[in-house]
Amino acid sequence: MTRVVLLGASPGPDTPTGLRLAALPGNPTVAERLRGQLLSLDPQPVTIDPSDVPGALRALAEVAESTTDNLFIIPENSVIHDELIYQITKAKRAALALVAKEPRPEGEEALEDSIPIEEADPEIGHATLEGLPVRARAGKSRVVSVGTANHAVTRPNTALLGPLHVGQRNLPILAETCRALAEMSFGADDDFVQLVVFGLVRNGVSVGIRGRRDLFYRRVTTQEEVNEAGAEMSGMDEDRARLDNAVKGADGFFTTYFVSTYSRFIARWAARRGLTPNQVTLISIVLGVLAAASFATGQRPFMVLGGLLIYFAFVFDCVDGQVARYARKFGVLGAWLDATFDRFKEYVVFAGLAVGWVVSGNGDDIWILALAAISLQSVRHLLDFSFGISNRRKPPALLPTLALDAPSDKPLRKALEKRKVERSQGIRGLLKMWTKAGRFRAVHWARKMVVFPIGERFAAIAITAALFDARITFLTLVIWGSVAAAYTLTGRVMRSLA
Repeated sequence: MTRVVLLGASPGPDTPTGLRLAALPGNPTVAERLRGQLLSLDPQPVTIDPSDVPGALRALAEVAESTTDNLFIIPENSVIHDELIYQITKAKRAALALVAKEPRPEGEEALEDSIPIEEADPEIGHATLEGLPVRARAGKSRVVSVGTANHAVTRPNTALLGPLHVGQRNLPILAETCRALAEMSFGADDDFVQLVVFGLVRNGVSVGIRGRRDLFYRRVTTQEEVNEAGAEMSGMDEDRARLDNAVKGADGFFTTYFVSTYSRFIARWAARRGLTPNQVTLISIVLGVLAAASFATGQRPFMVLGGLLIYFAFVFDCVDGQVARYARKFGVLGAWLDATFDRFKEYVVFAGLAVGWVVSGNGDDIWILALAAISLQSVRHLLDFSFGISNRRKPPALLPTLALDAPSDKPLRKALEKRKVERSQGIRGLLKMWTKAGRFRAVHWARKMVVFPIGERFAAIAITAALFDARITFLTLVIWGSVAAAYTLTGRVMRSLA
């Protein structure tokens, strides 16, 4: 559940939220459409009038103190895609803000910005973007610093568009921050969400950033802007964005290039015909068992068939998750079935390969390799599970803080620079260098493949079984799996010590 806070006065025909989106089906008002979109998150959202800044801040503090859910703040005059709301509210960041960055300067303007940011002087941002003040400095993944009409920020480059999601863990900080901000004075052009993010960042909360990408968001104030927003949004393919978002962004090489390029369309076809993720999982299980049965014959035509079947078993293993994300059908049973039967398919195929080798008259010593492959994979999964549990218990690294009344962000930037230097030494420094190396495409995919993820494992089984024999398959699994285990274990030990 998510608690929703709408920023705006009560909607009426003369307010921006009372204007109608004629380009959309049903000709809804801006307020009607937004409230309908938020109904699944919070049937009774709280409305706060941001024109009274101190009062609105205190009201937001009360909401933060009274809820045990995540908090989603959005201006009431927002025209936004459903999928963008979903992506923001399902983010796992401590806090996440929708932003728009200024275009990078070119020519003479670029020369003016050639001074290293460490040497740049803080300034009061006077530029605007889409009618909002550009008073935030954002890096690649988070808001680094925020200013106001009374607080200077070093080289601002970002406008905070309005939607802000704050995780439940940070709500006490949000409440404390809002109460402190309510005692301060700000400029008439300071945006309410900008002030909230200003306080969060100065109190050490990591506020992640997200752009609109291929989805739509805009605040509207006039009928002309409403008409433009409706027409522009209608011309964008929200369903395709939703479908693309259903595919995991951190998959391995084989999955990315040989499965996800088309599996998303199978997922959409299945979802539109009412198939559930669990039903797709059952299809994957059946294909895995049929692959094992084919391998168990030991005959070359059936070994090739088994290779094809195990490939499509993996395809449908990807499709079930994509159906869940596309259709928004999640459940504990589905997650458990998916994780459990991934292992089942793998191990039953191992058994089928071993049986096929034996019935072909090649001796039963293949079982040693089969048991080695099963044991190695079981240990790897045990390590993955235990590390994941331990990592979730680890408290998040704290960011430097800065007093809310400090006139500029210079002390904050110095503290961030010091933190960066400290985290670039020793084991952390090595890990950081290895992370930066991932910017090179070859290194990125090499790192993905060396850990021998499930896509690469199923591909290795399919190819080696179809072209060679079970012995080659097991040797590939044991050798590659051992390299992957050594690499993963080394990395996790280093991360544990960092």
